Amino acid sequence: MRTVLTLTGVVLVVGSVLVFLAADQVVAVLAPGFDESTADLAARLTRIVVVAALFVAGTDILAAACQAHGRFFASGIQGVPFNVVMIAAAAWAGPRVGIESLAVGFVVGSAARLLVQLPAVRAAGMRLRPQLALRDPDVREVLRLTPALLVGSAVLNVNTLVDRAVGSAQGEGVITSLSLGFRVIHLVDALLVVTVVAALYPAFSEAGAAERRHDLRQLVDRTLRVMVALLMPVVAALVVLARPVVQLLFGRGDFDAAAVSATATAVAWYAAAVLGVAVRSIASRAFLAVGDSRTPTVVAVVAMVVNVVGDLTLGVTFGIAGLAVSTSLSLLVGGVLAVALLARRQAAVDAGRLARSAARSGCAALVAGVAAAAVVAWALPAGQSAAAAVAQIAGGAAVLGPVFVVVLLLLRGPELADLIGLLPGRASRGGRR
Repeated sequence: MRTVLTLTGVVLVVGSVLVFLAADQVVAVLAPGFDESTADLAARLTRIVVVAALFVAGTDILAAACQAHGRFFASGIQGVPFNVVMIAAAAWAGPRVGIESLAVGFVVGSAARLLVQLPAVRAAGMRLRPQLALRDPDVREVLRLTPALLVGSAVLNVNTLVDRAVGSAQGEGVITSLSLGFRVIHLVDALLVVTVVAALYPAFSEAGAAERRHDLRQLVDRTLRVMVALLMPVVAALVVLARPVVQLLFGRGDFDAAAVSATATAVAWYAAAVLGVAVRSIASRAFLAVGDSRTPTVVAVVAMVVNVVGDLTLGVTFGIAGLAVSTSLSLLVGGVLAVALLARRQAAVDAGRLARSAARSGCAALVAGVAAAAVVAWALPAGQSAAAAVAQIAGGAAVLGPVFVVVLLLLRGPELADLIGLLPGRASRGGRR
């Protein structure tokens, strides 16, 4: 771990210095639609944000090391302080300091993510000292897997870069709305997906041995069904409650009604991305557990193509909605493709059973979403105030949850029992049986 951390630090320091020095050229390539003043601002923000590179990489490495020692809490909650800092930067510091507050918030939030890992690192007995042991077998294994993983990571970054490049030519505020909209999605991902996936990876790795492949198949299959059933109503809630959520989080200062509407549009069309991220993350980790790093890379490339094509067609035509749809489509396509390949190559998923479960959960979420939307539109107070936003969120959620459960009961599927099994105490009792 220390060797990987040292190598990463050296590479990132060099890369960060280069980006800092060439920020103007980087912005010219990535955001060709910016005018001169906006490009200067973007370059200034880039020089601030690049400081966070070391924090982000250090956090990911330390979180993975802690997970290998059976410690998941810190890695599971790391997204929470980051998103809290970012939202605070936008809601409180933004009206007072300006757009630079978001860049500083990104750096501070990234540092907060790193600090969250330190107690777990200390508890696991790991020492943070520089080391270069390139002949260590574990280091060589990491280096062997790195190229494929770098391609997958690069693909995700290409998606973001194309989104920003197309968005930069769509008008003022488009990139900000997309960034803040996806920040809401990322918060949901951090709370509901990252924690589960992080805890599952060691279990996948343990079950990935050839003699335990049957256990891996059962674990992956059930995890996917439970995650889909859990996230379907979340997707519905993000669509229905996008506007009051954005109003509550960001609707103050210079963030006027037009900005709320634009960002809410991004949140609503990004909503399905939560499902795509979760499914693809689970499937990718199952592949890695059996030593297959190539398939997740292929899936990432296909998803990138979908996103780029969508950006250049839907994004150019429909602006914020089109760009958000392109991202969601790419993640959903990647998730479906990963599951299909997992079923075909590893027989780790009953694709038909998963499709039927997703259809039942989707139907229940659709009915619940329509019911919640009707209550929000007709029975709850409208307006731009925080109080109205809280009432709409609480009222919509109070309707959506029970209706979702009732429809699942009527459909007589196993999803409700699976979700109940996630409740504290239920899982342990089920395990004792």
